Amino acid sequence: MFSLQEIITIALTLFAIIDILGALPIIINIKQQSSRLDAGWATLAAGALMIIFLFLGEKLLALFGLDVASFAMAGSIVIFIIALEMILGIPIFRADPNDKAGSIVPIAFPIIAGSGTLTTLISLKAIYSYQNILAGIVINLIVVFIALKSTDYIEKILGKAGLTLLRKFFGIVLLAIAVKLFKANI
Repeated sequence: MFSLQEIITIALTLFAIIDILGALPIIINIKQQSSRLDAGWATLAAGALMIIFLFLGEKLLALFGLDVASFAMAGSIVIFIIALEMILGIPIFRADPNDKAGSIVPIAFPIIAGSGTLTTLISLKAIYSYQNILAGIVINLIVVFIALKSTDYIEKILGKAGLTLLRKFFGIVLLAIAVKLFKANI
């Protein structure tokens, strides 16, 4: 049965883990490098990953002989590299401007549907019903889509200096998150 209280709890938990507002400087940075961001495609890809992982995550990891901690550590390394790129201003991730994959990697995965989000989904299904988790995912995907569609507007408001400041600040935050994820799963 649907439970509004459970849906709100799940949606807020996922919102905190996904942290789309904190990820906007990262996404804008990637968009500037690849000169393309397909908000719809990135949102659909992230949603598909979350739903697939909700139902098959543990089995997929087991198929490769992996556990959740190893998956989280691998995700932390990718996040670490993205953070270094933001802090140092050295492009490590180079996307082909004609390739739509820039909306999927690294935006849909690992920024939106990263190891933290995917492992959280495994944890949530131990407590909540699938339909409430799916509703929480959909709510977050709507927020993600709106945020991704607003990147041009945010760029105009902040300007180049504001974006640079945010990119460096959130690069440090992202670096700390990567270290925390790595440390927690070692």
